[in-house]
Amino acid sequence: MSTTIEQAKEFLSPPGDTIQETIDIMGMSQAELAERMGRPKEKVNDVIKGREPISTNTAFQLEKVLGIPASFWLNREKEYRRELFELEEQAFYEGCIGWLQNFPIPQMKKFGWLPNTREKHEQVVAMLKFFGVATPDEWTRIYVHEEVSVAFRVSLANTQNPHAVSAWLRMGELQAKQLNVLEFDKKRFRENLFVVKELAFEQPEDFDVQLQKICATCGVALVYTPNLPKAPISGATRWFHNKPIIQLSGRFKTDDHFWFTFFHEAGHIILHGKKDIFLENLEGTEIDQEKEDEANTFAAKMLVHQMALKAILNSFPLNEQKILEVADMFEIPPGVIVGRLQHMGYLPYHEFNNLKRKINLFNY
Repeated sequence: MSTTIEQAKEFLSPPGDTIQETIDIMGMSQAELAERMGRPKEKVNDVIKGREPISTNTAFQLEKVLGIPASFWLNREKEYRRELFELEEQAFYEGCIGWLQNFPIPQMKKFGWLPNTREKHEQVVAMLKFFGVATPDEWTRIYVHEEVSVAFRVSLANTQNPHAVSAWLRMGELQAKQLNVLEFDKKRFRENLFVVKELAFEQPEDFDVQLQKICATCGVALVYTPNLPKAPISGATRWFHNKPIIQLSGRFKTDDHFWFTFFHEAGHIILHGKKDIFLENLEGTEIDQEKEDEANTFAAKMLVHQMALKAILNSFPLNEQKILEVADMFEIPPGVIVGRLQHMGYLPYHEFNNLKRKINLFNY
């Protein structure tokens, strides 16, 4: 606490000062006051020193003994506690500034996640409300100390910047709360992934909105959240308040990455449990490699099934025309085919990238 705040607290006058002044004028001692009130002397002294608040019962006892209305004492107490609380809150905000400065505040303001204010105490309040926690200690327990967390099931302690990562994930939760999502139906979700494949091939201008609606009808909250500095996450999957969430950043801005990431996250929902949380492309978190491999295989087969892959490999040596022909035949985005072949080592990463469609989920 700063010296200024400490001094301000010392200058506050508790209601007990007025009690002491009143009995001094009357020539009454604290011992006599306590006796007339039927209270222990130590308790009355605690009230006078401000260590004990004036309760309704105490206020009416003072009214009877000193002749000053109970309402006066209660209002005096209320005002004193309000002033004391404001000073303690100010000290609390000062103590939170170090925690606050670890977050990418400018970017969060730019995205509209936080109000555009320079006042530190307002920023602290906004950040606490953003995370839905009372103090930075609760944030630490939820996002860093995994062993005591019930709201978050993976520790971010070893990530490069747990503050930025937690902010990105929290925004996804807040976005998911705003969606009208039906009860989760795994069978329907799995069936609708073939509808999503058609959407990926056609990729209309509003494909992102259509994709979100398809997921919502199956009980999956799909949200798009832009990356924050030092939180390079492509996607994440977890259950939050009994709702599965797929969170995508559109980080690489091409259709092969976007659709593979979506189907990878969808694979986690279909194949894995509600207690798991998966963060893609994020170093410092524990990775269940077996489950990641399962989700990768699921995505690869959904996007480019074996028959299509065989037809592509039989078309070597490739040129753009052959890739486009196979893409039309099996209704697979050409960029997805190129990305798959590059990942498998059949194509160098610099070839045929012009066939990949650009995807920009955000207008900033």
